[in-house]
Order: sequence, then C-alpha cells, then structure tokens
Amino acid sequence: MNVLDMQDVGITLGSTEVLADISMHLAQGEFVSILAPSGAGKSTIFRLLTGALRHDRGTITCDGRPLDRDTQDFAFMPQRDALMPWRRILDNLTLGLEVQGIARNEARARVTPLLPDFGLQGFDQHYPAQLSGGMRQRAALLRTVIQARPVQLLDEPFGALDALTRTQMQMWFEERWRSARWTTLLVTHDVREAVALSDRIYVLSRRPARVIAEVAVAAARPRLGQPVTADAHALEAHLLDILLNQTGDTL
Repeated sequence: MNVLDMQDVGITLGSTEVLADISMHLAQGEFVSILAPSGAGKSTIFRLLTGALRHDRGTITCDGRPLDRDTQDFAFMPQRDALMPWRRILDNLTLGLEVQGIARNEARARVTPLLPDFGLQGFDQHYPAQLSGGMRQRAALLRTVIQARPVQLLDEPFGALDALTRTQMQMWFEERWRSARWTTLLVTHDVREAVALSDRIYVLSRRPARVIAEVAVAAARPRLGQPVTADAHALEAHLLDILLNQTGDTL
C-alpha cells in the first residue's frame, strides 16, 4: 500500500482552474519530486495535503485512509526557513513538537542528540539571524523531520540559497536521506535538482496542471559530488524538453 495516493484530483480557486485530474503516488521510503513551471500549482498540491485547501474532485488517501483536514501524516518545510527570529535555534527546533503537545523538556531531549548530524552542535543557543542561510535551512529541515510524520513535504527548500550553498545543501541532504530514508515529496522547478535527488519525477503541465510525464531515475546513489553521467545529462535534457514543449510523455 502506498503512503500517499492522489487520484484525479482537481481544484478551482475563484474562476481559475489550478489543478486538473492530478494522479500520483508515493511509496514508503521513496523520494519523489514534482517538477513544473512557475505558477503551475505545485505548491497548491502541498496546501491540499496539509489541509489548507480542499480539493473539488478526485480522492486523496494516506495509507488507504481518506485525507483528513486534521491529518498528522505530513511535516511541511517551506521555501523560506520560517524560523522565528525571537526564538533561539533550540526553541525553533522544538516548536513542531510543542505544537503537538509534547513538553518542552522532552522536545529538547529529542532534538539535542541530532544537532551534530545536522551541523548545529554549539549553535543551539544562537538566534536565526546569527546563522548562515545554509545553517538556517538545516535547522528548518531538522524541525521538519523531528516531528516523525510519515511524509516530509519540501517546497523548494534550497531555492532561496546562492548557487554554491544550494549545491552544498543538496549534497548534505542527499547523504542524510540515504541514511534515514525519509518518505519525501519535493516540489521544485530545478531539473538538475530533481534528477540528482529523486527516485521518480512527476512533470506537470502549465495551469491547469496535469501530470504529463512520470519518469523513473535509475542512476545509482550517491549522485551529487560525483561526475555527472551521460545518462543524467540525457535525462535532464529530456525533462527540459517536456517542460518547454508541454507534450505528454511517460517513462
């Protein structure tokens, strides 16, 4: 059984049809990316999954259960780190757990052992403004995964970073994902990022968004920090061609 199933999901906001008959799935431990042009409705999918919006048609199930507005299946990491500037890093990291009703001392006890792996040891008493962009993104990711939800939703988590920091963060993230195997759904418009990180990629059309391609990435891991193979270049070119030409395709 898949962790997530979306079948023929559509939504219209005002007079604008945003999603049209979206069907996709996500298996346990899988890393799947949604690749689409800007404004195509990628983030709308996440708003549906987190309960911020209701779909007009189709079905969404999690572990075979209909999606509930109060679902606890998803942990969400937005594009910006969204750390609260008045809270120290440790208190930012425990925020999601505290919202779930976990006592602050217990939440801190869960977070603290993970600080070294996320490169944050010794920075737990700093404020967000005292950290680099990459460190803030690592803090945001730790705050997301510590909630131990079945699925991690990542909305262009590295898009706001400069090119060098983005590459370093992608390499760091791939290493942690290979160890933890978080079930992950990533929204991105970066073809190279999708190919480097994903097991499968869904390509969406322009609005109203439809799935126009589902592509499996068979390359061995790790992929980042290694010479880019001819197959990877070919896959990137193929995906870019689909995006530019908006023709249906399935691999």
